[in-house]
Amino acid sequence: MSLKRAAQLAGIAAILALSGTASAADDPRLLESRSITKFLGSRLQADLKEAISTGGPVAAINVCKDAAPHIAAELSRMSGAKVSRTSLRFRNPRNAPEAWQAVILEEFDARLKSAESTASLEHFEVAADSSARFMKAIPTGPVCLVCHGSDLAPEVRAVLDEHYPYDRARGYELGEIRGAFSINWPAPVED
Repeated sequence: MSLKRAAQLAGIAAILALSGTASAADDPRLLESRSITKFLGSRLQADLKEAISTGGPVAAINVCKDAAPHIAAELSRMSGAKVSRTSLRFRNPRNAPEAWQAVILEEFDARLKSAESTASLEHFEVAADSSARFMKAIPTGPVCLVCHGSDLAPEVRAVLDEHYPYDRARGYELGEIRGAFSINWPAPVED
């Protein structure tokens, strides 16, 4: 990318940050972010359901603990972006939100309380350096409640206590925002 083009993109990005304007909405990274999060969410739901049906609720813990980070890492390698999950009430300290992510998660909670659909809870912004970041809310679904609800089976509670002694990710109710998928796109590399 030429320096002139990079400067143009940086100027446009500074004007557009998050706003949902036509230019931000047309950014191919927004479309790719939506595709990545849709795939990741569907894959995790399918893997969780399969684990529960074959190994019971305790087996679902390994999907989020082991499989989800591997899937996110593979999507990161394929896309060139950093794909991850985060939450205000995280289970794994490695998933603690960065300051900007915490702000967006709080915004998602406020938007949900004002009766906005969880399907529309996403955030996209382009920075002055033309990097971009995206977040998509993860609503608490029925399968999530097996390990994140209030009424956990004793064996689930025991395994969670063993692996996550400082677990904050319990007590969710159906439909609450449990966290978000997060994608950080690096600034384009100059040619």
